[in-house]
Amino acid sequence: MTKQHRAELYMAAVTFIWGSTFVISKSLLDFTSPLAYTALRFFLSAAIVLILFYKRVSVVPISTMLKGAVLGTFLFFGFALQTVGLQYTTASKSAFFTGMLVVLTPIVHFTVQHFLKMKKKPLRAGNIIGVIFAAFGLFLLTSPEGSSFNYGDALTLGCAFLFALYIVYLDFASSEPDKLQLTYVQFLVCGMLGLISAIIFEDSYIIFSWQFISGLLYLTIFATIISMWVQNQFQGDTTPTRAALIFAMEPVIAAGFAYYFRNEIIGVIGVFGGIIILLGLLISEFSDNIPFLKKELL
Repeated sequence: MTKQHRAELYMAAVTFIWGSTFVISKSLLDFTSPLAYTALRFFLSAAIVLILFYKRVSVVPISTMLKGAVLGTFLFFGFALQTVGLQYTTASKSAFFTGMLVVLTPIVHFTVQHFLKMKKKPLRAGNIIGVIFAAFGLFLLTSPEGSSFNYGDALTLGCAFLFALYIVYLDFASSEPDKLQLTYVQFLVCGMLGLISAIIFEDSYIIFSWQFISGLLYLTIFATIISMWVQNQFQGDTTPTRAALIFAMEPVIAAGFAYYFRNEIIGVIGVFGGIIILLGLLISEFSDNIPFLKKELL
């Protein structure tokens, strides 16, 4: 097995894990309130990193703390909106709406650069076409023949926007030499904001059961810590295009899990909408690689 094929196999496994998280997170909401769950998940992630890598994360430079705090804030509000949204929408729709971050990121990046008067990365034809495809796919996914647009869908769309902001700022923060320290601070900030928000905004509760504990450990260890490490370790061994193609399968896998474990059916029109969304994500991702999609519009 070549180095590239091994990396792609690991990333496919990560994508499979991420696709499973929507069903598991929705199931865990039977045992806990969303903000308390978010706080617990990221406090547990921070605790595991601290135990395993105490010497590396016990002393963190100020610059890393500040950048990690900003990233952690974006990450928390993204996860909070996604988790609260899961109370009102299906796991499959949540996955497709979250996937919108792929087409939103270039637009958010361009807008931030414009307002900060930075050198702009141009918007290409593929970015705009991708947004149009994704918007049309969302219309079909939430049409009366598919499934109506609801409060949870709106929250999850907000989650995609915040994750896009996270990715844009991460590009700036990636200059930090120790990525583990940066990640640890993010986990800690997410946990703290989750705890504060849970105290203020909800009647928090947690029912500790075997299903809840096993699901929480799976999401913390596999979907958060290990998946993050695999992505950072192996994504550089393949091309961005092939990595994007693998990661774009996440909402499809999530829809499969939702159908199998929760009997979620989005209808023929909804399925077609999901396919159109997926095409939009791929068009936006590949806008730097296909000649007619590379044309700069703005």
